[in-house]
Amino acid sequence: MNTLWKQKQNQIHFHRTIINRFYGNVSNTRNKYEKRDWVYARIAPLGSPELSMVPVLEEWVKEGKQVGKTELQWIVKRLNGYGRYKHALEVSHWMTDRRYFSPQPVDVATRINLIHKVKGLEKVEKYFNSIPQILRRSNVYTALLNCYTNEKSVEKAEAIMQQLRDMGSAKDTLCYNCMMKLYYKTGTWEKMDDLMNEMKQKGINFDQFTLTIRLTAYAAAGDCEGMDKIVLMMESDKHLILHWTTYNIAAELYLKVGQVEKALQLLSKLDSMILTRAKSCDAYNSLLKLYAEAGKKEEVHRVWDLYKKNMKILNKGYIAVMRSLMRFGDTEGVEKIFEEWESEDLSYDFRVPDVLIRSYCRNGLLWKAKALMDKGMSKGGVPWVTTWCHLADGYIHDDRVAEAVEALKKAISICPPKYKPSRETLVTCVKYWEKQGNVDNAEDFVRTLKTGHMFSAVFCDKLLHFIKEEKTLQTWVTTAGLTDSCKFRSDQPQL
Repeated sequence: MNTLWKQKQNQIHFHRTIINRFYGNVSNTRNKYEKRDWVYARIAPLGSPELSMVPVLEEWVKEGKQVGKTELQWIVKRLNGYGRYKHALEVSHWMTDRRYFSPQPVDVATRINLIHKVKGLEKVEKYFNSIPQILRRSNVYTALLNCYTNEKSVEKAEAIMQQLRDMGSAKDTLCYNCMMKLYYKTGTWEKMDDLMNEMKQKGINFDQFTLTIRLTAYAAAGDCEGMDKIVLMMESDKHLILHWTTYNIAAELYLKVGQVEKALQLLSKLDSMILTRAKSCDAYNSLLKLYAEAGKKEEVHRVWDLYKKNMKILNKGYIAVMRSLMRFGDTEGVEKIFEEWESEDLSYDFRVPDVLIRSYCRNGLLWKAKALMDKGMSKGGVPWVTTWCHLADGYIHDDRVAEAVEALKKAISICPPKYKPSRETLVTCVKYWEKQGNVDNAEDFVRTLKTGHMFSAVFCDKLLHFIKEEKTLQTWVTTAGLTDSCKFRSDQPQL
């Protein structure tokens, strides 16, 4: 089972991998429960969080069909692995409340994880207090510990960790990794070393997650000697079977601290691993990206040739190589790759042409960007929010502000939460309305930003006030902290 977890490591978000290792991840292996006459076949297509899984399950039983506990546990794990936390929680509750299957500690631990993701920490604590003592095993306490870790609740996490010690249950890496993650997040890195020393004293072997967390903390501190020490530990530990993601993470961290040569040494090892045992599209995609970041264009081409030779390349592979080549400004090379992609007749993923559309718009080739966009739409492709935003930037650079406004409106109409358009585009659009003397349009535009949750309500109200008062834009641009390019951000200031 350990091997399966190692194969499913997440590339950078090591803390998510730790959670998956504990609560279960989704295997690519076809499972005995994946059969045609199976309730999951009805649940799987219903991805909207607005829909409830309870009527589906009730209907299944009403039809006289059976559904067992093991099957329901598998469905919970499956939905959890796909990020359908609300649905997984519904199935978990239905399993015990409607089918009256007695929960096991593993079910309770899983439910704690799901409640935290769906309803928050307060509900987790309320549920935990209702759990019978007989079910409060170490994995249940570790689940609660993980919730406190994610909330950066140091005092409560340390209290639970001490309970695990007192129970004699702090015997494996999982609870220690949770605390390592907490101390990394809160910047109390000296406590990470205390935990590792405690693990040594107890004879608990470090795993890849333990060492990766410590490596990341050393990188955040710019401590290259510390990074070298951890990499050496990883490679010399006979208990560890290093996964390709470990080298990938280490190489990326070395690049971030400017240690290109050390990063290239690790990429060489990752390279060898891919050829021998890590037959993974994600591994090739990561290798392309990191060689590009290291400035090694010839290596990008070499890896791409191996990729084509050894794997069936899907959309993500084409996106990876196109973005990698674009780091060198090789638009012509990207166009050739794009032609290869078109000839493969894969599903039309607009993220592929989006790489070229962005380049065209930034380099004054708006006509090529529009032609490519129209071509994609004629083939049934649906532009991403970034596609419209790139087009808006192109119109701005071409001094076609009215069309930029329309493109930006389309981007905003489909944008996900916490998305920000480029500073230049947004400022130019509002200035355009100022020059037109059309305050109503400017106000409608800002209300759209507010409705789309792109900016805080307070900020949008201030912006509306500034427009009405005909004040300059510089103040609110600086205050808002807008980005220079289209990208998603989770650190949106709430003014």
